[in-house]
Amino acid sequence: MSAQIGKDIGLAAEKLRAGELVAIPTETVYGLAANALNEMAVVKIYQVKNRPQFNPLILHVANMEQLRKLGLELPEAARELAARFSPGPLTYVIPTSPKIPDIVTAGTQAVAVRIPNHPMTLELLQQLEFPLAAPSANPSGYVSPTSALHVAGQLGDQVGYILDGGDCKVGLESTIISFLEEKPRLLRYGGIPLESIEAVIGPVELPQEGYSDNPVAPGMLARHYATRHPLQLGKASELVETALKTIAASRIVTITLETEIPGIPATHQFVLSPEGNLEEAARRLFGALRLADEMEIDLIIADMFPEKGLGRAINDRLRRASIR
Repeated sequence: MSAQIGKDIGLAAEKLRAGELVAIPTETVYGLAANALNEMAVVKIYQVKNRPQFNPLILHVANMEQLRKLGLELPEAARELAARFSPGPLTYVIPTSPKIPDIVTAGTQAVAVRIPNHPMTLELLQQLEFPLAAPSANPSGYVSPTSALHVAGQLGDQVGYILDGGDCKVGLESTIISFLEEKPRLLRYGGIPLESIEAVIGPVELPQEGYSDNPVAPGMLARHYATRHPLQLGKASELVETALKTIAASRIVTITLETEIPGIPATHQFVLSPEGNLEEAARRLFGALRLADEMEIDLIIADMFPEKGLGRAINDRLRRASIR
């Protein structure tokens, strides 16, 4: 059984008001949304995703006025970023407010907020009397969905409705930046490159080494975005050469930016952007991982992407997908 898929924003709003879960499109990935002020509705997110309750959720609002009504205020540096990038794939971690249930913040004194850049979801948020809590619409730890069909294939009838907004244009989760300390700190690489952020507010603290078992924001767990097949990340040509000593070429899939790897059938290679465009590669990454996972293979080998722009976010996702 699969949830109903459609474009009825009014129906999506009706189900959310009734405490049901609705999958919503954003520019990054599809989110599994619930009324953020309804604790029982938010509990369903954790249950359906099998998500640990110490992992907080992102609060989605339509505009800054909705944020202020929740007793939340962006600091000056965050407002500068919001003027440039919101709506968009940027999440701000700020001090929470008594109006935000602890289940959304995982009991911390911080809340992650963003304004998604998708016309259907923005219209939905404007119709609602409450914000939405919405992590990615997939089982916890697995590859994030970038289409309505991905959601239906993973969550089936556990969702009240899937609002179909087409394929996600960014394809990677939002960048997360914290304003809890004196100097802004990048917590997660994502859809807005580090260079773009620093061009607006100057240098920021970079993510701390390793990942947290007690995160203040989503997407900070070590093993995340994982495939069912083992994934190796590194210099793909060398990894393929080693793997071919024990694994048949037909049992290996490669994921690269712009060039194929000798020795592997063309049907088993995902070249994400023949022109080397990192934005195109980011948009196609999760789709490639899903297709690879559906194949009868033993190993996925991913090349390291350039450590610049969205390449950092792509490497972050691949690195965590490789952890077993």
